[in-house]
Amino acid sequence: MSITRKIIPASFQPPSAQEIHLTSKVLMIRPVRFGFNEETAINNAFQKKGGDGAQELALAEFNQFVKLLESNGVDVVVVDDTANPHTPDSIFPNNWFSTHASGELVLYPMCAPNRRRERKDAPLKAIIDLGRKSCMNRTIDLSGWEAKDLFLEGTGSMVLDRANKIAFVCRSPRSDESVLAQFCEELDYYYYYFDAYDSNKSLIYHTNVMMCMGDKFVVVCSDSIRDNTERECFLEIIKKCGKEIVDITTEQMENFAGNMLQLKNKNNEGVLVMSSTAKKSLNSDQMVKLEKYCKVIAPEINTIETNGGGSARCMLAELFF
Repeated sequence: MSITRKIIPASFQPPSAQEIHLTSKVLMIRPVRFGFNEETAINNAFQKKGGDGAQELALAEFNQFVKLLESNGVDVVVVDDTANPHTPDSIFPNNWFSTHASGELVLYPMCAPNRRRERKDAPLKAIIDLGRKSCMNRTIDLSGWEAKDLFLEGTGSMVLDRANKIAFVCRSPRSDESVLAQFCEELDYYYYYFDAYDSNKSLIYHTNVMMCMGDKFVVVCSDSIRDNTERECFLEIIKKCGKEIVDITTEQMENFAGNMLQLKNKNNEGVLVMSSTAKKSLNSDQMVKLEKYCKVIAPEINTIETNGGGSARCMLAELFF
């Protein structure tokens, strides 16, 4: 197909009519054979091989996380993983699919071969069944890009400002611009594509490690965008969208402080989900800024973070159906 690349122009102004951009419903995958994934560790610097018993510890962390969300008014759809095929990272479903208030289910091309097998029947059926009862009108399957070794790992690769229809994406082996351009063409998004680095001067593997898009705020490690022009352009876009910038340090980012997700509860109140690791890394001024907008929920998921290299946001796939 012909792709028109909708790179965000300097003249960009936020749209006057905004689609629904916060949800109170998420899908989570209960782990069965969770563990350190050798295939993803190649370009995920946040992974560290833990000791024995990762599955049992991760399962306990997962169950407590679900209870915490539900007790705070978030509707959680839980699907049990299957032992076979072995998918050690299935606990992070936001990478292989996303749903959208405009009615789309999008399936994404995954970098690691064993992560491609996460597109299993049970979670797909749960998603499609929900969609049929609501607004789902089409499936956009981008997974064919895997045959060209080009990838875009969902809302790990992309941090979406759903209200203003902008995808923020940092360049990495898991986030190809051609696939991004097709996503933006299909869903009528602009995108901002930039370079971001960790403390070892390596490209950050997923954008949702270094930033979180809130309703009225953005958490970002601006120091990770080392090019001055790119950083200034990034911050200018955020300001045009009328959001408060909550800047975090590289050290805080590497404690998963960028890996947050804003939801709403059943009373339509803002809820900000981050791990206890992330929360402990934040200072009082940062917490005051965030708690102006949301109640903070911070589960203990140390085993999942260590072995999986992902945190609370990665475990939550938003459902807009």
